[in-house]
Amino acid sequence: MKPALSLVAFTVASGAGLGLAAWILAWQLAERIDGSVRAFWVGVAIVAVLVSAGLVASTRHLANPRNAWRALSRVRSSWLSREAALALAFYPLAAAHLVFSVGGDPRARVTAVLAIVVALATVACTAMIYACLRTVPRWRTWHTPVGFVLYALASGGLLWAAILAGDDRAAPSATLLLAPVVAAALVKLLWDAKFSARVHATLNEALAVPDSAPKGVVQGRVRLLDAGHVNPTFVTNEFGFRLARERASTLRLAMFALTLGVPVAVAVLAPGAAGRWVAAVALLAGVAVERWLFFARAEHVVRLYHGQPTV
Repeated sequence: MKPALSLVAFTVASGAGLGLAAWILAWQLAERIDGSVRAFWVGVAIVAVLVSAGLVASTRHLANPRNAWRALSRVRSSWLSREAALALAFYPLAAAHLVFSVGGDPRARVTAVLAIVVALATVACTAMIYACLRTVPRWRTWHTPVGFVLYALASGGLLWAAILAGDDRAAPSATLLLAPVVAAALVKLLWDAKFSARVHATLNEALAVPDSAPKGVVQGRVRLLDAGHVNPTFVTNEFGFRLARERASTLRLAMFALTLGVPVAVAVLAPGAAGRWVAAVALLAGVAVERWLFFARAEHVVRLYHGQPTV
């Protein structure tokens, strides 16, 4: 499918911001940092910028951004509505938590737990918008929500480590930080293995014609005789995006180098403040590449009606 840069920016920015929020709140619950520390407020400011920038970027994908409020109208049945509702609920919850944190109110522990749940649930809902689509086999898999959450935790974790540079008492261990980084890369490798091994949809399946027939009945494969048009259409432009194999391989290699190679190398060779920021920025760039490939490598079943034999 044709990648939308607004959606790439939205998922990367909001995922990193909500992942960073989860790390900050977890550190508060562990009593390794509080509202009197400068790093806490730096982290809060970065969360606010990333989450807000992501929400603004998401509206750029709408034909009419003024109708964005309608995203809240189907919470019971739509993952998009659930995502929007949780994202907006995160703001007052986070504000209440900050007030409680500054005042030393014990209710800050309750709001911290709730905010972590809301932050990660928002990321999961974003992923489920794509994972619930039967028409895109490459998205309809457990790898999608798990991968989104892991990349959010990985990018947020490296940002938090960079913010805490110089404070050895609160700095997270390299093992803890690299766990979601390695896990996200493993999930991506499993996804690649799954979709390079077999065909997931054919024209027979799209038309509900069985590939096999009872004994004695001649059954053939359905094939397309005419796509019904000569010039490109909206459907072929949006859902027929084709990514060259060489380009896909290069981008995939760059993605793993940025999201796995650089963070691991920095943790081993340059664990200082500068190295932490390099690792965080590299991971964010790598997640942007991963998210672009996520859209570019998706194959909608409508392509079966325009000449592609399988998806």
